Amino acid sequence: MKLRPVLLVLLILTCFYYLSTRLMPAGALAKMMHADVSDTHTAVLNGPLGNFGLTEAKAAPAFDSEEEQNIGVYKKAMPSVVNITSTQVAYDFFYRPVPQQGQGSGFVLDKDGHILTNNHVVDGAQQVEVTLWNGKKYKATIVGTDPSHDVALLQIHGATGLQPATLADSAGLLVGQRVYAIGNPFGFSGTMTRGIISALRAVQLPSGVKIDNAIQTDASVNPGNSGGPLLNSHGDVIGITTMIATNPNSNADQSAGIGFAIPIATAKAVLDDFARYGHARRPSLDIVTIPIGPDVAEQLGLPAMPGILVERVLPGGASQAAGIHGGTQRMYMGNEPVMLGGDLIVGFDGQEIASPQDLGNALNEHHPGDVVTVTVYRGRKEMTFKVTLTDAKVVDNSQST
Repeated sequence: MKLRPVLLVLLILTCFYYLSTRLMPAGALAKMMHADVSDTHTAVLNGPLGNFGLTEAKAAPAFDSEEEQNIGVYKKAMPSVVNITSTQVAYDFFYRPVPQQGQGSGFVLDKDGHILTNNHVVDGAQQVEVTLWNGKKYKATIVGTDPSHDVALLQIHGATGLQPATLADSAGLLVGQRVYAIGNPFGFSGTMTRGIISALRAVQLPSGVKIDNAIQTDASVNPGNSGGPLLNSHGDVIGITTMIATNPNSNADQSAGIGFAIPIATAKAVLDDFARYGHARRPSLDIVTIPIGPDVAEQLGLPAMPGILVERVLPGGASQAAGIHGGTQRMYMGNEPVMLGGDLIVGFDGQEIASPQDLGNALNEHHPGDVVTVTVYRGRKEMTFKVTLTDAKVVDNSQST
């Protein structure tokens, strides 16, 4: 009985061999294995060096769904992306003016010619020139800048047929989402790269400015991408590409697979300030915070829940006036000294606050002078405070929220 399955397999193999070698015409099996052979033809080139046979496809293959999405994103977004050239005048040893140019990217906001980019792309520029996707060049004026968020608003005049970018909501972004970056890396205009959202984290720009909820991506970005759009899979802008992390073992300023973008929600808040006040105003609680997980919170005698611990309240600031407490006990987390014993912020105007990103998003929905409700735990006691947000420029809080 045990030999019956073995004999059956041998019989099947014998029949297959007989059919493929005796009954099928030569090459029939190969055609079955390579069904697409009919999609090609042979072209012969004749010349003094001999004859060359080339196997060519009869027609271009259809794009797969992933390729179609990539192409669709590029076609939708590319007409909105611009190249920006900023010119500064330096002086040589003999005090002769020497123009120096920098390259960056940006994107069109409206048909009136407003363009969004990074502040560092145009910082200190005496002249700014914008090149549209069709190659037309226009001189641009700087309408407003916000160094604290690395955002700048430009405007060009006389341009027709402008295609504004579509702005998405960046509040619900998730790690793993597919993203696309389009810009002018190393001067190669109209370059698109693809990746995912690698993390959502606070980062410090080379200028020392802290971005609380930056979008980290592995999409390849390089010098010249700054100010360009970071797009979702629908071709909508979710961020402004602003910085790359360079390889510490390389002297070249190029992509190491880690780039950062300012969330578009932050840029929208800056634009709202420009419209309301003519300049950027950054709402602040005037505190320095550290994120705390449930395990650490419980060790500190707090409820086992995520939140952000108030390490320090800034003198004369909004939180001190409201009665929120900072830390009183100096300790070390790893090698970093921190002040523990302060209030644990878990809520902001009814929104749950579990990370600095949550608080940054909540603040972006408000303006200086707004009165908000902040929920904290002091020890295991829940408390609420009415806080009047201040303008971040009033108090020196470059490391605060």
